[in-house]
This record gives sequence, C-alpha cells and structure tokens, in this order.
Amino acid sequence: MLNFDERVGNRQDVSYPPTPVPQWYRDAKVGLMIHWGIYSIPAWAVTSDEHFSPAEEYAFHRYAEWYGNTVRIPGSPTALLHRARYGQRSYEDLVDIWQIRDDAVANMVNLAVRAGARYVVPTTKHHDGLCLWNTQTTDFSTVKRGPGVDIISQCGQAVRQAGLRLGLYFSGALDWHASNFGPITSDEELFAFRRNDPEFAQYAATQLRELIDIYHPDYIWNDIDWPDGGKGPELYGLSALFTQYFQTVPNGVINDRWGVPAQGVLTREYRDVLGVMDRPWEAVRGLGKSFGYNADEDESVMLSGPDLVRYLVDVVAKNGNLLINIGPKADGTVPDIQQQSLEYMGQWLRVFGEGIYGTRPWGPGLLDGCYFTCSTGADDVVYVLYEPDREVVLPEKLRDRKIIPLGSGDGMQWPIVVAKLVD
Repeated sequence: MLNFDERVGNRQDVSYPPTPVPQWYRDAKVGLMIHWGIYSIPAWAVTSDEHFSPAEEYAFHRYAEWYGNTVRIPGSPTALLHRARYGQRSYEDLVDIWQIRDDAVANMVNLAVRAGARYVVPTTKHHDGLCLWNTQTTDFSTVKRGPGVDIISQCGQAVRQAGLRLGLYFSGALDWHASNFGPITSDEELFAFRRNDPEFAQYAATQLRELIDIYHPDYIWNDIDWPDGGKGPELYGLSALFTQYFQTVPNGVINDRWGVPAQGVLTREYRDVLGVMDRPWEAVRGLGKSFGYNADEDESVMLSGPDLVRYLVDVVAKNGNLLINIGPKADGTVPDIQQQSLEYMGQWLRVFGEGIYGTRPWGPGLLDGCYFTCSTGADDVVYVLYEPDREVVLPEKLRDRKIIPLGSGDGMQWPIVVAKLVD
C-alpha cells in the first residue's frame, strides 16, 4: 500500500493555526478505534498471505471496510462473493437491512473501559460515504436509512459518561457515494480517484463543521487527505476549519492525514518504528489484518492478549500512543476473539499501568531487550519493562536506584513485567 502517512501538500499561501499535541493525549497512551458500517454486514475480505502483484492487490484487498470499493472491481473475489450472496442488491442498499442492538454502543464503550483505553475514536463516515450521525448534508445516513439511529450521538454520550475522551474518525477526501469515479485499483488511483472540486470541498467541510459543533471532539482523526479545493484561504478551507476547531476545543488534537503542512499526531498504520520518535505519534491497527469485521479471520491472524501487551509496550517506550481497533459485527456485537485480547491488555494495565500512563520514553527507550519509561518526562522515577525470564542489566546511570517490582504478588504469568526505579 502507498505510504500516505507523511504525504503533505505544498501550499505556501495559507496560514494555519498551531497544532500542538496536548498533554492529555500524550498521557492517555491507549485509545480504541471502532470501524462499524455497511461493510460489517458482508464482513468479508481476502485473508490469504499470498503476495499479490501491484495490478492485483486492490482486487484482493485485505481490509474488509474497503468492501465497497473491492466489490466494484470486475472478477474480484469480493464481486463474486457479493453476487452469490446478494444477487443484484448493491453494496449501498445493504444499509437498508442493517439492524443493530439497542445496547451495542454502550457495550463497546464498556469494552474500551475494560481494555484500559482513555479515548475512543468511532468512524463517523468511512470511504463509502455513509454518515453515522444526523447530518443535514445527505440522506445517506444511519438516521434516515437502515438502523434509523444516530450512532455518533449515542457513542459521544456513552464515552463522556464513562469519563473518556471522544475522538472522531472522518474520511476527508474519499467519498464513493458522492463521486462517480471507477473503483480504485492502484496506489496512484488512491489519490487520483477523489473529488477535489470546491463543491465537494464545501460538502466535506460542512460535515466536519457539524461534527465539531455537535460533539466538540477532543480528537479529529482524518483519513486519506482532504479535497484540494478546500486547502486554500477559503472560508470553508482547512485553515478556517482548524481555527474554528481549536477555538471550540482549545485542548483538541488532530492527526497528520490532511495533505497540508498543519499536522498534529503522526500516524503509523500497521507499521513499526525502530526507535524513539522525536514527535508524538500513534500506532493504529486492527487486532487482525483488517479494521472492519472480517468473519473469516481467526486466531491465527489475531493479536493475542500477550502479543497486544508487547506491542503496547514497544509503542509507548518509543513515544507513541496505541490506537487499537475493533471491528464489530453488523448488530454491534464485538466478537469474543477481539474482546479477549483487549480485556487481557486491560488486566495487564491495571497491574502495570503506572509504567505506561502519563509516562515519556527514558533514554533510548529500548536497551538490551528492556524498555524504559519515566514519569512525565522526569528522571526521578524510571520504569523498566521486561520479559520476566530476562536478565536485566540496568544502564550505569540507573544502577544505584532502588528497584520496586510492580504487581509482584498477583501470581499471574505476564509476558512483560514492570519495575520502578527510584532514587
């Protein structure tokens, strides 16, 4: 896939407001993303580990939430499966058979709490253009079609009642419902097959303004760029949108996927980083190979609870947050296999969270197989995070510290344990 994490436009004639990353975000460390939409109904994508050529990879896309694009590629496995299951019913018309449980949103937020997440980021509109809130811009929404429910209002209320921060995912430049392009079949078309005209830029900006005005999100997580027609000094342009957002939410934060120089948190999707990053960043991925629910994924492709803990520790010690994603079933039920890994991480955090929440990397972050963090960036309290059977050799600077193991009496066999080093 094309690396669009660092793709930045070169507009020099536009002034953007500062986009600092607030302390609440840097202290939070763990967020839960939710991909839930029409794609949750067919719940399918290729799971093969086969390496496909660039000409084939979009027809064999592994992201289930891309079903609305893959189904339009003639001869793709998705197109063949869709015809066998649904006949002549289009992907968009599946929304009319979408039914959700009354307690679905509350259960997802409760799972976020049990997982130890400090913020929740539901999808408000994915690339298929379906809006999950009561927008005034289109009838293609979960309020006026299918479920008949304002999912984002439910989510915002539940998240705030749980004492968590609310983030909102928004697909800025890709909207297949409002576009007439053919299916995306290459990395080049990923950015070429999107509307950049001023009319669509205003459409996207109006939707984002609605989300800001209604929900006051603590975090705006944009995906795959922004219409070029809205990157200038226009009243509906990104500069004006950012100004409004930070006036409305002074401690708000944005990510880096806007295609303009204004960037907040750096995003790394299904990617590892080698060492401590100078800027705050966020690792974002699903528990399996997909963000949307794929009914064909099993334990063999899922992060287990111990694997998820190891991944979290690696991310945090390198100056990152982990935004881990769940893909609920169409009715809003979160599959047991996903719940188990998240609840395991939450159990681990209840024992060792002192070495995670509110910390910053210490020194190189990773040294001789051990991870190091420190409290709010100070050296008075340093944490060493390590595999329990590993012999720990502390850096010379820390060898005179008192070692206080955390959770030493809980009797559990954890993949990573934590000790506090104090003067």
